[in-house]
Amino acid sequence: MVARWTLLLLLLAAPAWSQTSRRVAELQIALDRQLFSPGCIDDHVGAQTRAALRAWQSAHDMNVTGALNDATTEALKLDVPAFIPYEITTNDFAQLGRVPVDWRERAAQNSMPFETALELVAEKFHASQRFIRALNSQIPWDTLNTPTNAVVPNVEAGARPPKAAEVRINLAQKWLTVYDGEGKLCAFFPCSIGRDKMKRPIGDLQIVAVAPNPNYTFDPKVFPESPEAQAIGTRLIIPPGPNNPVGVLWLSIGRAAGSEEPPLTGYGIHGTPKPEEIGRTESHGCFRLANWNAVRLLKMVTVGTPVVVEEE
Repeated sequence: MVARWTLLLLLLAAPAWSQTSRRVAELQIALDRQLFSPGCIDDHVGAQTRAALRAWQSAHDMNVTGALNDATTEALKLDVPAFIPYEITTNDFAQLGRVPVDWRERAAQNSMPFETALELVAEKFHASQRFIRALNSQIPWDTLNTPTNAVVPNVEAGARPPKAAEVRINLAQKWLTVYDGEGKLCAFFPCSIGRDKMKRPIGDLQIVAVAPNPNYTFDPKVFPESPEAQAIGTRLIIPPGPNNPVGVLWLSIGRAAGSEEPPLTGYGIHGTPKPEEIGRTESHGCFRLANWNAVRLLKMVTVGTPVVVEEE
């Protein structure tokens, strides 16, 4: 009962929402809870939300429109509160720290932590920082350093993710999909892809190694366009943490067994410290997911899981 009253008071303190904005946010939460990620929950119907909705409609044998029609609204109706209270505690503040821009300074740190409580809360609850601010306009986020209560999206999945029989990555659409042993689409995650078409791995691959909470090897040769990287001229080990360049997960991918193609080295599916930039063409050949979707994917795959990379 106390939690319900806390949530009610916090929602009353939040800025007024239009019916449409609330409906969109609840749609995004419902999709996210079912592993059809709209990207960052932000109460806006963007390309990633429409793509997630189309994927969900397809998986549930519904008319694929990408629009929130009556049938889809009814099928996606939440049976739990869309928003819940969350107490930002001293344990959360203990996870914050500095994230230098300079590569040498990064390598000298013990971790790559969250920088702010707002960043921590937004990632923990799969939302954009703007949306968390809007939900909690009473919180002084830029100076926050003491425990406080916030309203957040209720994104805890109701069931354990199914085991993946196959992962597919569509380069043109910039999304990653997961299929179960019966060939059913069971998860959809937006992703970023490599900028250089010649460096994008194509075809039948597989997961060859799994590294949760990885460090990152900075190699100047990978960044020929960067004067800073060339001035450093040596490899550096960047410590783990949510603001590590590959986020909280690295899944190495390589050629499928028996492939006659040249071997792959240095390619993977990984997280990112910038979830709001997912969906761009910007990496050096790897596939980026929001950290929370990378963690979900980890629960679904193992070494040997097939990964098919398609251009269309």
